[in-house]
Amino acid sequence: MANPSRSQKNKRTPKGKKPTLHNPKKRHIGLKILIALFGLLCAALLFGIGLFFFYVKDAPPLSEKKLDATVSSKLYDSDGNIFEDLGAEKREKVSATKIPQELDDAIISVEDRRFFKHNGVDPVRIMGSLVHNVTNEGGLQGGSTLTQQLVKLSFFSTKTSDQTLRRKAQEAWLAIQLEKKNSKQEILTYYINKVYMANGLYGMETAAEAYFGKELQYLTIAQTALLAGMPQAPNSYDPYQHPEAAKERRDTVLYTMLNNKKISQTDYDKATKEPIDEGLLPLETDNQERKVADNYVKEVIAQVEEKTGKNVYTDGLEIYTNLDTDAQNQLYSIVNGDEYVQYPDESLQIAATLIDSETGKVSAQIGGRNIADDVYLGMNRAVTTNRDFGSTVKPITDYGPAFEYLQKSTGDRISDSPYTYEGTKTEVKNWDNSYQGSITLRQALYDSRNVPAVKLFNEVGAENVGKFLKKLGIQYKDIQQANAISSNTEAQDGTKYGISTEKMAAAYAAFANGGTYNEPLYINKIKYQDGSEQTFSAEGEKAMEPYTAYMVTDILKDVISKGTGTKAQITNLFQAGKTGTSNYTDDELAKIAHYGSISPEVMFTGFTPHYSLSIWAGYDDRMTPITSQSEGIAQDVYREFMSYISQNVSNEDWKMPDDVLRIGNELYVKGASSIPSQSSYSAQSSYYNTTSFSQTTDSSSSVEPATSVSESASVVPSESSAEETPPVSSADPVPSSSAEQPPASSAEQPEATPDP
Repeated sequence: MANPSRSQKNKRTPKGKKPTLHNPKKRHIGLKILIALFGLLCAALLFGIGLFFFYVKDAPPLSEKKLDATVSSKLYDSDGNIFEDLGAEKREKVSATKIPQELDDAIISVEDRRFFKHNGVDPVRIMGSLVHNVTNEGGLQGGSTLTQQLVKLSFFSTKTSDQTLRRKAQEAWLAIQLEKKNSKQEILTYYINKVYMANGLYGMETAAEAYFGKELQYLTIAQTALLAGMPQAPNSYDPYQHPEAAKERRDTVLYTMLNNKKISQTDYDKATKEPIDEGLLPLETDNQERKVADNYVKEVIAQVEEKTGKNVYTDGLEIYTNLDTDAQNQLYSIVNGDEYVQYPDESLQIAATLIDSETGKVSAQIGGRNIADDVYLGMNRAVTTNRDFGSTVKPITDYGPAFEYLQKSTGDRISDSPYTYEGTKTEVKNWDNSYQGSITLRQALYDSRNVPAVKLFNEVGAENVGKFLKKLGIQYKDIQQANAISSNTEAQDGTKYGISTEKMAAAYAAFANGGTYNEPLYINKIKYQDGSEQTFSAEGEKAMEPYTAYMVTDILKDVISKGTGTKAQITNLFQAGKTGTSNYTDDELAKIAHYGSISPEVMFTGFTPHYSLSIWAGYDDRMTPITSQSEGIAQDVYREFMSYISQNVSNEDWKMPDDVLRIGNELYVKGASSIPSQSSYSAQSSYYNTTSFSQTTDSSSSVEPATSVSESASVVPSESSAEETPPVSSADPVPSSSAEQPPASSAEQPEATPDP
């Protein structure tokens, strides 16, 4: 018998069993699955191709003009007039023949190493980025080529959330088309001339001349690497503002050049040792008008980014702001000249914010005096929260909450007598180191007594105080008793905690408009490159009851007519406000040679039914004091500016809300237990029926001699106090809360202000 073949052997089974036959149905199922998977892949591929072409059919056409132009943003004031073009006349273009090889090498090494090998889209780079992003916890890598970056800068928004699949498809399509139309060198030249380079400068040639005073072709390798690395995050790598980050980025560029064999080890070592500020020149400002609104522009940029995520330097926006140009010019003149206010020296700084009381629109703002010409978008003291706002916090921290939650009246009496912070032996001192005994809450506030303020804070409770403040846009990470008379806080978290002129003006605006808080708004409308628009308005939220706003306002009118703020008086203008002065500790006082009273800063925040204006004055070096000769400087600035902006608006008094009852000169919440008995009320009514007085609300009543006093608030519970000599005001009296009715009796009249 012949030997079985290999195939026959394979068919045999052990023990002579017949071989198991494969089920042809299973084989058919597997084949069907493979065919189905292949079909799905083909369908997905076809769908992807179809979707890609569906997306790119709406892609914008390639435009030489857009490739060549900057994409900066234009800022318009409240009247629709342009007042800032972020990039106009701030670009020097360079021709391809004058671009040094070192710059090409630096850009390609750090941004797109395969630039000369791809056709606009680099699959190798995309896959590499994908693998890196999946396997690494560090920062994400992008897969865009230089060509794609140029397309994005020229035709699309740079906002991260705008990087949709549609947008990426269009970007890739245009990059491929651009590579077909233009040479690599032309594309690189467009990129070099287009990128934003911080400080309002566009293009690397512009940056070279502004930063180093020479053309690109004459820069050192280190300077070239610095510029090549900036476009990724120009503001973060600004050598003026962030020298350490700029050096780290420069050295990264140099390392990629070394790794790409574009420079030698010797060149690398020499370049990395070069100081980042080697040859760096002070920035020159050729637009004097820009300085007037520099701080305002800075806040516009920040708010645009916060609310839209857009980049004003790369997204070509038309931004309509709330800036009142006339008011801004006047504020700048008052702060920087000597025509209106006599400043003690050139170093004293002023910060101010003007807000529309009804809408929250920021109409004007300035963050410093005598700012150097080379400062661009410099420090804005108007929004910083690292200085103390003293007794200007009392209406929002003590009296407002007391009226709101305890329904106290302005006539409630409180003991201004020796008192210590609860749980401590630290004494609370008044600005004049004296006590006035039993006084009304009205007098306690308009005379800015510290002891009553701290007592009210403790009676209301820190939790309720914090709740009241938060409704006004003000927070403390850990509110303390000392915050009854001071805004000092160790934790700031940027500007989240503490108080600034911006925050204070917005908070006081809620008193002015009857209790509604509006977020401060710098921007009104934005027009985008695609023709769409977005408008912005504050969604006002109720911060307090109308009776609280009116009662606080009524007392703050007295602050100006006969209290600590008489230097802020403006003839016949209905207004209210509060002074503030901070303190040095005893240890700090011992280190400062001085005669008389001194303080680190003084403030005044005031308002009318139309505007809320907050002023801060002090030195950047806190140990440089404001003396008694200049302690009214914040009121002076307020008076001059509020006088100007109030000329062209109506002048009306606040209307008393229905939930408030006036008895004599004091205000009560209807239904509250603090309302006097009927017999007391009748006696007071009888007194008014036999007394001659003016009841008009459009002219001022007679007031006490306008002797201004000044108050100081302890920075922390401390044994120190500031003795301040009150300046005498020559200003005319203004309408005050006493304009409607005089006090009911001599016993009800505020005690005379003591001579400090």
